[in-house]
Amino acid sequence: MDWLPGWCLAHLGAEPSEVLFERRSLSAVTGLRLTDGREVVVKAREDEGRTAACVAAQARLAGRGFPCPRPLTPVHPADTMAVHAEEFLPGGAPLPSGTPDVAVRCARVFARLMAELAGVAVPPPLPNPRWARWDHTGPGLWPPIGFLDARDQSAVPAFIAETATRARKRLLATDLPSVLGHADFEAQNLRWLGGEIHAVDDWDSLAWQPEAALAGAASGTFASISPPTLAPIESSAAFLAAYQELRGRRFTAEEQEIAWAASLWPALHNARWEALHGDRPVCGEAVRAQAAERLRRANA
Repeated sequence: MDWLPGWCLAHLGAEPSEVLFERRSLSAVTGLRLTDGREVVVKAREDEGRTAACVAAQARLAGRGFPCPRPLTPVHPADTMAVHAEEFLPGGAPLPSGTPDVAVRCARVFARLMAELAGVAVPPPLPNPRWARWDHTGPGLWPPIGFLDARDQSAVPAFIAETATRARKRLLATDLPSVLGHADFEAQNLRWLGGEIHAVDDWDSLAWQPEAALAGAASGTFASISPPTLAPIESSAAFLAAYQELRGRRFTAEEQEIAWAASLWPALHNARWEALHGDRPVCGEAVRAQAAERLRRANA
């Protein structure tokens, strides 16, 4: 990232003096201390044309007092990446549990998040994140992801593909309206301090999908740290019940089905990833154990 000092000088008014931390996944996240003493986080990810809307929405919520880092810049390009800076908001830790009581606590945060986003007008952040992209328009079952598609697909167990086919068919059959929501609502992106939510992270993972699908996906992922997993069925049920109560509206029968179908999709994406990389099948085994019941509730 040779461009980083110049980027910081141009957009933050000071160069880095110290690297506080670095993380690399689908994006590069670097914590920096600048020469003027400020501590910031610079995020760079592949530019798919969706990042500017995500950062704008994050800025709106931070400005309203929602617990999340405040963006310090809009998105500016560097090389082929979309880059922005946000305040460094340290502290807090994930809740390392997928029990129903933790599900309810996380549902409270998600309900507040969705209520806040309902008042935010930004261009839809499309295409949706890869692990949530059941609505892709490609010819196959899975969204086109080059580095995964290049691997030997015969490594993916048949029950994963069958479950994904049934869940996706149910999801694509709905005409529920899309809304803005957080599509990576994992425990590792929720930091708690003193029993209260301290920060929600990973705002470049916003998506544009039906509310029920977003809530359903969150009900399955809220317990994930590393490696990712699929929450127990009773915990997903507790999450969805609490979410509806807090939003003050019961899902229709169709929304219930869409929520349960969407609860499987991130785990299916992760199970495929595990199989293609030869990893321990954490999500794969959870899907094997839970797929029949989740599909039944999805009417899929």
